[in-house]
Order: sequence, then structure tokens, then C-alpha cells
Amino acid sequence: MNGLKEKLKKSPLMRQLFTFVFICLSLLPVKKKLIIFESFSGKQYSCNPRAIYEYLSNQAHDYEMVWSANKNVVDRFKEAGVPYVERLSPRWFLLAARAKYWVTNSRMPSWVPKPRHTIYVQTWHGTPLKRLVADMEEVHMPGTSREQYIRNFHNESKNWDYLISPNEYSTDIFKRAFNFNKDMIVSGYPRNDVLITRNSNDIITELKKNLQLPHDKKIILYAPTWRDNEYHGPGRYKINLQLDFKKMQEQLGSDYILLLRLHSFVSDKIDLSGFEDFVYDFSKYLDINDLYLVSDVLITDYSSVFFDYANLKRPIIFYTYDIEAYRNKLRGFYFDFETNAPGPIVLSTEEVIDEIRKTETQDLAESYDEFHQKFCYLEDGHAARRVVEKIFINKENV
Repeated sequence: MNGLKEKLKKSPLMRQLFTFVFICLSLLPVKKKLIIFESFSGKQYSCNPRAIYEYLSNQAHDYEMVWSANKNVVDRFKEAGVPYVERLSPRWFLLAARAKYWVTNSRMPSWVPKPRHTIYVQTWHGTPLKRLVADMEEVHMPGTSREQYIRNFHNESKNWDYLISPNEYSTDIFKRAFNFNKDMIVSGYPRNDVLITRNSNDIITELKKNLQLPHDKKIILYAPTWRDNEYHGPGRYKINLQLDFKKMQEQLGSDYILLLRLHSFVSDKIDLSGFEDFVYDFSKYLDINDLYLVSDVLITDYSSVFFDYANLKRPIIFYTYDIEAYRNKLRGFYFDFETNAPGPIVLSTEEVIDEIRKTETQDLAESYDEFHQKFCYLEDGHAARRVVEKIFINKENV
């Protein structure tokens, strides 16, 4: 399967052939109750598609629901008891071409044409801090120019029938940056429902047990984003961790452990030798929401994870050692990040450690109020219900 993917990437003729095959299969009878779910191009069982899938699974309906999963992660779907089809397999072609619904949080392959009968639900995957698509002044991603990137993205977004937005702030940006003018569902993010409904001591204790984490230490979650200009190739990004784990362990190891969660685009493997009892790598874990719930403090940078984590009203520390280059060159921000970030911005490991120590005595809940009212006001535990009722329940989408 990896060989097929490489051929599709490198050979225009192969892409044309598979496009033709997909079109032919889409002429077969439509499976009116089939929903194909996908998260981060088949890499995970997570995010908004998962929340929608799980809400629908608890409703009385006759939908057939199947997940699109990359070959190297199908074991995770098996363990979770989730019905799946291997992405880009012959069965995937047959199901995706005939499905009435696609639900995904990222783009479909550019060579896959949306069938006329398919309703494409784009959930997206974050409230934007970083500038997106048409709002980006420069593009540093491999294998593309700014003009080509925007053109390809807009060729995809014109196929979306629904786009989910977490708040009005995001709605305005999505319409412009994605060139989207169809049905926007401003519902809050379904993936954040569990941060409201499962935020209890009993559930958190059970999660720590299932994750095999110590119960006598506080938990730091470190979730940095990827850098557009640090890559091995398209979709495969490097990570240059600037956080000094040795120094963190020396000064915090008696009271804390650290969970590492790298972005799904990052392909590097991190050597954590010597940190086995302090740093736990959860980059491949199914769903980051469990990590949010068990953690006492979040360290991130420009990742949209902080918008989600803010629902918990727990401390957030922004380790932004390259903020000038990121702000002025790589992406740019939609608002004054240094002034409005819901937590301290720091530039060194020493400052990170100092701020973690401060969280032990400071109550930061009130400092989130203004931020919460702008970005999290719809997060009430019922976003998935609002989306499902809009698209799937009591509808005659035939």
C-alpha cells in the first residue's frame, strides 16, 4: 500500500487512472446510508469526526458507518472496535465512491473527485491563530508555491457542503481563507464535548489508570505544533524540540511527569532514552482529549490545542522560542498573540520551569473569562448533537 501511495504522489498518469476508476465506481448505485469517516488523512481515530461518529453510534438510526484508516494504524481501530476500511485499498475505492456522506477533518486527496451524490462534511480541526490559506502572505511548505497551494485548497473547499465552525471568530476567517460560501454550522467543536461531560475526578482517575500513569505526580502535557519550513517532504515534517528535558527532569521530576504529544504531521521519532520515568510519548495515542483531561498544565506554542484546553480553565504556558520568525515570516497571526494569549509567553526552558512553579500557587481561572467568552462560548457538551441534528437526523438526504 505504501508503494501505491508513492506511485500516486509521483505519477500524474497513475493519478489520472485512479481518478477514472473512482469516477466509474461512483456510477454504481449509491449507498444512501453509508458514512465514511476520516481523521487527519486516515492517521487517527480522533477529533471532530470521532465525536460525531460516537454521538451517532448512540442514536437509533440505520446508518452504516465506516472509518478510513491508514494501513499502519489499523490495529488501533481494531483495538477500539471501530469498523474500518484500509485507506486507498480496492474496498476503500468502492465504498468512498458510493457513500452518501464523507465526514473528515482534513482534505481528501486532490485526485479524488467528489461524486455528485455525496454530501461532504468538513469538520476542520482547530480554531485558527495561524493565518490560513488565502490569508497566508508566504507559503513555505514543500513542493508548492503560495498561488498553487491556495488554488489547490480552494479546488477542494468548493466540494464541501457543510463546514463546522467552533465560534463566530472562526466563521469569519473560514469564509474568507477557505473561500467557503455554503452551509456553515456554527456549533462549537464536537471533539470538545468530552472536556465538559467527562471532566470529573472519577473519570480522570480511571484514565490515569488506563494510561498507566502514576497517581502521585502532577502531569504536564507538551503539545507543540509543526513548522512549515522544517520538513523531510510533503506531509512529513521534522521536529526540533527546544525544551530541555534533562533540566525539566532535574528540577521538576520529583513532583511531575511530562506527556509528549507531537503533531500528526511530524514524522521524526524522538529518542527519550534516560527519561523513561519522566517523559511519556503519547504522540501516537488515539485521542488527545484523554491527555487534556489527565494533565494539570499545558505547554504549547502556536498550536490550536490551547483553544480546546482553555475549556478546562487550567494553566497554559506558551513556549515560543521562535516567535519573531514564526510571526513575521512563517505564518503570521490573526490577533495580537503576545497580548491576548491566555497564559504567559516564555522563551527558554528556565522560564517554563518558573511558570510551572507559579501554577502551584496561582488561581488562573478568572484570567480565562474574556478569552473563554470569545472562543469557547459554544462549548457546552452538546456540539455533536447540534451537528448531527442539522445533517443526519430527521433528514431525507437521498
